[in-house]
Amino acid sequence: MTLWTAAEAAEATGGHSTTDWDVNGVSIDTRTLQPGDLFVALKAARDGHDFVAQALEKGAGAALVSRIPDGVSEDAPLLVVADVQAGLEALGKAGRARTGARVVGVTGSVGKTSTKEMLATIFETQGKTHASVASYNNHWGVPLTLARMPRDTEFAVIEIGMNHPGEIAPLARQARPHVALVTTVAAVHLEAFDSVAGIAHEKAAIFEGLEPGGVAIVNADIEYANILRQTARDQGAKIVDFGRKAADYVLTGVAQVNGSVRADATLETQTFTYDVQSAGAHFAMNALGALAACVEMGVDLDDAIAGLKQWSPVKGRGVREILPLASGGQIELLDDSYNANPTSMEAALDVLAASKAARRIAFLGDMKELGGQEVAMHAGLAGVGAMARVDQVHSIGPLMKALHDALPKDKRGRWCETSAEMAEHLPELVRAGDTVLAKGSLSMALAQIVDGLRKMGQGSAPGS
Repeated sequence: MTLWTAAEAAEATGGHSTTDWDVNGVSIDTRTLQPGDLFVALKAARDGHDFVAQALEKGAGAALVSRIPDGVSEDAPLLVVADVQAGLEALGKAGRARTGARVVGVTGSVGKTSTKEMLATIFETQGKTHASVASYNNHWGVPLTLARMPRDTEFAVIEIGMNHPGEIAPLARQARPHVALVTTVAAVHLEAFDSVAGIAHEKAAIFEGLEPGGVAIVNADIEYANILRQTARDQGAKIVDFGRKAADYVLTGVAQVNGSVRADATLETQTFTYDVQSAGAHFAMNALGALAACVEMGVDLDDAIAGLKQWSPVKGRGVREILPLASGGQIELLDDSYNANPTSMEAALDVLAASKAARRIAFLGDMKELGGQEVAMHAGLAGVGAMARVDQVHSIGPLMKALHDALPKDKRGRWCETSAEMAEHLPELVRAGDTVLAKGSLSMALAQIVDGLRKMGQGSAPGS
């Protein structure tokens, strides 16, 4: 199905096409570009114009550019605009405007990608669904997602993130959600903010993009919930709360059942139970927010609960695997290696602590962008409640040296500067019967620990 014609794209962006063309996708990366895609020549670490010729050779249907690149014919299929980033944003806004889809926007300091995936999984049982890929939630990820939206989409889920003040509101206005959900507010990106309250104000800005009569889904348990509610009220939004406290949707109980979570909740006088296919109890709260959003989008609660059963964590975000070891026996791997902050780290340690394994082992990497309190925040992990049931912690990175030094000697494992260095020692640090957690900020490359653990075995199988 054609996504964009040359005429449609030119009208949307105010640019001009060098020839007639049509495309069925949009790409910003020649490594993942598919034949028939519109290649967008963004300028990031490198100038995308340098890759236009390669994109066309790989079968791109056209390229969005601000000039005709060197080595590219003037009669090549191009859409020429004044600024490529602005052109992508205009294309995204047009993609959003032409669809009759019901749209959910998701943000939060922790859990936004998993919650986005839960929502997409549920909506896929209800109709044609479009959602952000991976964590495409920034200044190019949001318009790219919108530009990729097929015109016959019925449900869309747009993830919106930030690193600095002022980023969320313009992205939310591009997405124009009917329902917007804030999973939580926590001490993340403190390098760019004076306080967690400042982060709450930034997260609340997602409500500034709500369509008239829109709905704000707010986590009632967070300290700064009133900041979120006030912004929602300022936008004239309906407010729906979820949490363990007084809320519209109240989480009343969570139990581990065969590596999954079973949660009990209430909505007014109605009691209901839902299952989450993950060992992480913290996913129960994200799922409750997702269920609330689905109901506000017009999905029957029972249908949403049934759809939720089909969700499972994505790679690096809480995936549980059983790894048979070549030497005999097996280990349980908790792969949460994609990212980390104090809140998500504590939640992951809770999952590890709940294991009934012979030993509970953690490989923890630096948590980035925490500002002036970063050393204290790393050392503070030694005092979280779950640490009492963790047998040994191996620390990776200069900041995690503070945790290493703060741990009691019986829990203090090895400290290494890098994941690559730590991976060399895995055979002496892990043995059959262990449950092993790997978690750290993406730049710490804890995926190398995960890969090293897999190489110790004879393959892997998803846990049940």
